[in-house]
Amino acid sequence: MEKKAGKKADEANGAVDAPAVGPGGLQALLTAPALRRRRRALRFLALCVIVLVPWTVYLALSLPDRFQARYWPAAWVGFDVLLLLSLLCAGLAVWLHRQILIPCAVVAATLLVCDAWFDVSLAWGTPDIWESVASAVLIELPLAGLLLVRAHRLLRATVRLAWQRLGLPGEPPPVHRLPLFGTPASGGTEENTPGPPG
Repeated sequence: MEKKAGKKADEANGAVDAPAVGPGGLQALLTAPALRRRRRALRFLALCVIVLVPWTVYLALSLPDRFQARYWPAAWVGFDVLLLLSLLCAGLAVWLHRQILIPCAVVAATLLVCDAWFDVSLAWGTPDIWESVASAVLIELPLAGLLLVRAHRLLRATVRLAWQRLGLPGEPPPVHRLPLFGTPASGGTEENTPGPPG
């Protein structure tokens, strides 16, 4: 009777049982709100992709070859300030030995790639093109690659440590195949997702 009552209470609270994982009998505890948030996120991202495709085609067909910007210095100075702040945050995270280095490094690497893209594309056909290409090839893109490699290594180390502490056998899968913790994998199953002890 107590088990049935407890099961009914769990169902009323939105908890969903998941299969045990690993030798320690670990269970992935999935809640109805978490599943709803996942579905909303998928719908939102799908909508963004659907809207962005025709918008990109429209821009490709409608944008002029030349455009006179009113706040050109503010645009570039603002972008460089964001890049500076992202690199500063990544540096502080390294100095303080904090996990926040991973997102900071990804943000900084993304901004560096954007910087290289805009430098080269906006200088195309002008005498400044070779300077922009040299800056992209020798500075911005290598630094972005270094930050991404470092972030990936730290993420792998974090996942491996969590995997070991959960008592799961073997090595964790690659990051691109690792399911999100606490959410169902593709197909709605949670066979390989570690979770809190049951």
